[in-house]
Amino acid sequence: MGLEEIREERIKKIGQYPISVSRDFEITEVLEKFSKFSKAKKQIFLTGRIKAIRSHGGSIFFDIDDGTGLLQAYIKEDEVGKGQFSLFTDTIDIGDFVELKGTLFKTKKQEKTIKVSKWRIIAKSLRPLPEKWHGLKDVEERFRKRYLDLLMNKEIKERFLLRSKIISEIRNLLDKDGFMEVETPILQNLAGGALAEPFTTHHNALALDLYLRLAPELFLKKLLVGGFNKVYEMSRDFRNEGIDATHNPEFTMLELYESYCDAEYLRGFIEKILKELIKKVCKKKEIIYGENKISFAKKFSVISYFDVLKRTALMPEPEKARREDFALRAKQFGIEVEDFETKEKIADNIFKKICRPKIIQPTFVVDYPVGASPLAKRKPDNPEMIDRFQLIIAGLEIVNGFSELNDPIDQRKRFGEQDKLKEKGEKSVSPSDEDYLEALEYGMPPAAGLGLGIDRLIMLLTNTQNIREVILFPTLRPKNE
Repeated sequence: MGLEEIREERIKKIGQYPISVSRDFEITEVLEKFSKFSKAKKQIFLTGRIKAIRSHGGSIFFDIDDGTGLLQAYIKEDEVGKGQFSLFTDTIDIGDFVELKGTLFKTKKQEKTIKVSKWRIIAKSLRPLPEKWHGLKDVEERFRKRYLDLLMNKEIKERFLLRSKIISEIRNLLDKDGFMEVETPILQNLAGGALAEPFTTHHNALALDLYLRLAPELFLKKLLVGGFNKVYEMSRDFRNEGIDATHNPEFTMLELYESYCDAEYLRGFIEKILKELIKKVCKKKEIIYGENKISFAKKFSVISYFDVLKRTALMPEPEKARREDFALRAKQFGIEVEDFETKEKIADNIFKKICRPKIIQPTFVVDYPVGASPLAKRKPDNPEMIDRFQLIIAGLEIVNGFSELNDPIDQRKRFGEQDKLKEKGEKSVSPSDEDYLEALEYGMPPAAGLGLGIDRLIMLLTNTQNIREVILFPTLRPKNE
């Protein structure tokens, strides 16, 4: 029988869809307190979706799942009456939701079961679940129909439950340390705070072009100006760039900022946070990612950006290299170079493709050239370098942070350099923001900030190789295209 025929047959079985249902307990509670409930021999109401049916003449065993757990149910013609039993056999399909009234007992095989004395259907499944129909073998189909993926694949559901737990634990750790969670605009007049290409939209009433935020950075630093010393946001950010194993156009980022501290302090802080998180969530100090065992037992390694380029990209003196030198090395690695790209941008592309995948154990890469970020503070002993760091684990960039530039004069100059790059054709810039510059002129305390990629962290802690596997509804091309 084809899908449409199955659907038409099920439509004929539709009854009412009730507004209210009777439900005394979640199945997970019933399973935990089964001995107590079964000894009481009290009738209870349970609800759930039917996941399997096993008929035995005048009796039927079936499994119900309410989202918290799975419980076997037993319905017998002698118990419910011929009419109710026939109605069950004639109208119920796998996937339907039912309300059950009955008592708890264990079968001869010691299976926890509810003996049904009364039942009714509360929602009908018009389409057969994929395990019965054709399965979800197509990976993109799993992403498009994530609700079925969650329903049929316990491992996937557990992954997203863990994601929720990880985010909750991060919030708990930050709140415990005195950070305040805030919300900043997603629709912004200028696309600033990150070097990336934005999405553009339009507000009709204001006749105004707006951008989906690249990052909440500039607004969060305005809060430092306003006297909040420890702030963070679990933000949804948007970047109009390519999709690959570690990039989705819409993603989740934790950004936090603390006044009166620097990048070195923040490195120690985020290392402590991650180690506490992994201890709570994973219950151990080592995790497996791909073929690698990642240890969080030791202090994270530290290496300079130029040293990484020397060792991995085999550039003898990258700190003295000209743009032409980086361009030649990039082309040797098969990396495309655009005319408008700066030497810092070319070096970063080399780092991402050649160097980063080889950094497996938790490592802070520090000390970047000033052109690598227009918002980071210069190092006092070498103004051509900035006090920036990235945390790389298993080849993934997990954290990017730096001592924040709070000199409005230097910030204006650095914004101006970004504007010139944009005129040359570079789309990934942080343009001049007069409103932010005005805020800086009122005075921002010395501070440090970082962004932590939540999706990549979830990938790492769940041993998942593709970012779309840790986002409930990743960005996909419409199926008809």
